[in-house]
Amino acid sequence: MPDTVLLVDDEEYVLNSIERLLVCCDGIRVLKAASADEALGLIAEEAVAVIVSDNMMPGMKGIELLTRVRGISPDTVRILLTAYADFPTAMEAINSGEVFRFIVKPWDDDLLVRTVQEAAGRHHIIRSLRVKDKAILLSLAQTIELKDPYTRGHCERVAAYALMIAEALGLPEASKKDIKYGSWLHDCGKVGVPEQILNNSCGIDEEDFEVIKRHPVWGADVARQAQMSEVIVNIILYHHEKFNGTGYPSAIEGESIPVEARIVAVADVFDALTTDRPYRAGLSEEEAVEIIASLRGESLDPEIVNVFLSELKRRSGGDRLVKEAGLHEQH
Repeated sequence: MPDTVLLVDDEEYVLNSIERLLVCCDGIRVLKAASADEALGLIAEEAVAVIVSDNMMPGMKGIELLTRVRGISPDTVRILLTAYADFPTAMEAINSGEVFRFIVKPWDDDLLVRTVQEAAGRHHIIRSLRVKDKAILLSLAQTIELKDPYTRGHCERVAAYALMIAEALGLPEASKKDIKYGSWLHDCGKVGVPEQILNNSCGIDEEDFEVIKRHPVWGADVARQAQMSEVIVNIILYHHEKFNGTGYPSAIEGESIPVEARIVAVADVFDALTTDRPYRAGLSEEEAVEIIASLRGESLDPEIVNVFLSELKRRSGGDRLVKEAGLHEQH
């Protein structure tokens, strides 16, 4: 089934211009509305994945329309078209959660198409997460990994390492289940990060890093909207926080970081060190162990690092860990 995108603008040439850009995209069906009232009528009748609305329209403004759409169809991803003069309003709408993205007029064609495609991807993720089926969740995580071929298998390996730690700590089964799902989905916010940033073999600049630093927030927003557990949301949101308070997105420290996120952070860093990335080859296990040990009390929780290194020494081989975690079941 194609994703339905609803375009709303009181100027017909704007609607037609954007429609011409989107009809060339696979898997997208376009609807058009010349007013907010017409758009609300279509939302009531159609399953709309993405709505793109101008802000300055006669009668009801775009932000008011998108706020009402949020109440009627909460899964519909909302994008605001705005003029430069309306930039502060757009930012306020994003910060309040009313809008997923905004596009400034006159728009860049490639950016507009990419933004709509990312919004459709977000809609798909929300609907898939809400099902809460194990096979679907893992399949979704693997699909997200396709944006970055260097992370293929990353979510499964992180889950295996994190479950190894959770078992050693004697955490209850419900916590371990959330840790497994949270590990699979910890990078789901990367659906909003352009692939040219993820796959940049020359490293990333400060501006690109600011984009990457938003992915935990984007992912947590999606998980909340899909009504995932608080533990899963916390893993997605806080897995890049550092024990010394220098991480992102919130710069919280120590035990203020939920324990499940601290567990996944250790697993995530270890797997990142031992696998190839666009900008460097993976390290040996011995080299990675040395680095993990050096991060105790700085980036990583020292007690969790100690448990991890002890268990890693006791067990043998990543493949065995993956099998023990039950991550290679048929799906």
